[in-house]
Amino acid sequence: MSPLFRPAPSARTRLLAVFGAPVRHSASPAMHNAALQELALDWTYVACPVAPDHLAAAMEGARCMGFAGINLTVPHKQLAVPLMDVLDASAEAYGAVNTVVFEAEDAEGMWRPVGQLRDPSGSVRARGYNTDAEALVRSLSEDLAVELRAARILLLGAGGAARAAALRLADEGVGALWLVNRTEDKARALAAEIEARSPVTEVRVGYPEGDVEVVLNATSLGLRPEDPLPLDPAAFALGRADGVYDMVYRPAETPLLRAARTAGCRTANGLGMLLYQGAAALELWTGRPAPVPTMRRALEAELYGAAT
Repeated sequence: MSPLFRPAPSARTRLLAVFGAPVRHSASPAMHNAALQELALDWTYVACPVAPDHLAAAMEGARCMGFAGINLTVPHKQLAVPLMDVLDASAEAYGAVNTVVFEAEDAEGMWRPVGQLRDPSGSVRARGYNTDAEALVRSLSEDLAVELRAARILLLGAGGAARAAALRLADEGVGALWLVNRTEDKARALAAEIEARSPVTEVRVGYPEGDVEVVLNATSLGLRPEDPLPLDPAAFALGRADGVYDMVYRPAETPLLRAARTAGCRTANGLGMLLYQGAAALELWTGRPAPVPTMRRALEAELYGAAT
């Protein structure tokens, strides 16, 4: 298929979507539609604004309309957990769902992704996965060259993305985690959960007194131009961090990353995390290897205006 040709959606086109609030900033449609074109699949991926109190209805609508799968972004990743019929071990482990695969029974009575069935029929169920946690670890390693074992990390946030990140980092054997959140009780609850699951991980609530290898922003602060920094510079100077990673990827340089660059830190935004979680999701939906280089080029073009 020519890279310039994309067939118009038809009655046979399979549907994928990302649900979020907000979601207009999402680069997932650009990434996934480029991949679907590369794979010559008659599928399309759209972004749908879904308020938290409409999530259950939207999920049921997607199931009934034959969607192959859904991605979930802020603020739905924890809200979606009880809406799943089945949780993959990844979603159970990290308590958040960012990828939903709709499944139906094949001719042998085995549950398979509807996107891998010619004519799915009968009951459809939702299986929830977390592809974020592994994607974050890979991106931190590649984009900031961080050796996570024994690393000291200041984590900003305590929501679904932060919780998955904290638990995965503890599994990776980080040396110490400091948790900072606007609502301190949520940070304390997350700290208690990490201590129960990974007793060897040192966990503290609040800012560290010494230096850290990474400041990791897992909040949505930075999406809007008027957002404040997700940390208090008077409590922690960014120059005390070797690197700063912001899960926010649009704008490409958030105020946090700009301040970190000025302070002499190595910086990375969430493009790598978005890429690798998306590649994993695509493989779950389609059963095909994800064309990662194509997906990366599409993201760079979307976010940076880079030529593809």
